[in-house]
Amino acid sequence: MSSPLKLDSIDKKILEILQKDGNITNAQLAKEIGLSPAPTLERVKKIEQAGLVKSYHAKIDTHALGLGVTTFVLITLSSHKIGQINQFVEKITAIDEVVECYHTTGNGDFLVKILVEDIPAYHKLILEKLTKIEEIGNMSSMIVLSAYKENAVIKLK
Repeated sequence: MSSPLKLDSIDKKILEILQKDGNITNAQLAKEIGLSPAPTLERVKKIEQAGLVKSYHAKIDTHALGLGVTTFVLITLSSHKIGQINQFVEKITAIDEVVECYHTTGNGDFLVKILVEDIPAYHKLILEKLTKIEEIGNMSSMIVLSAYKENAVIKLK
């Protein structure tokens, strides 16, 4: 990442638009921010080069793909030695059903988001994969019943 980029209101508007639609054409983006395409493209490239945009991707409908159960699992490790933490991270990130993993403070050490087809698939994942990770001391699962807000757009001030 290069040195921090000083963002003006146009740069912030570009970032907000790109978060909503990373597939937007440069011409449409230019129209929405009120600049011509050349300076718009130049601003986007500067924003990307500054490391402010990590990736462009599609938001997938997990239910349409048959992934109907989302679970958050609060995991406490049996030890907090760096070697065990690193071993846990290596093992948990190798599990395809684990889509997010955060090292946290508070009651647990890691918060993991898991996507699976159904409850039997989650049960199988627990028995065949998670319980085999010897660094785990305790797990507490929270199955998502409904999602009322899933927003990947960060409001810039």
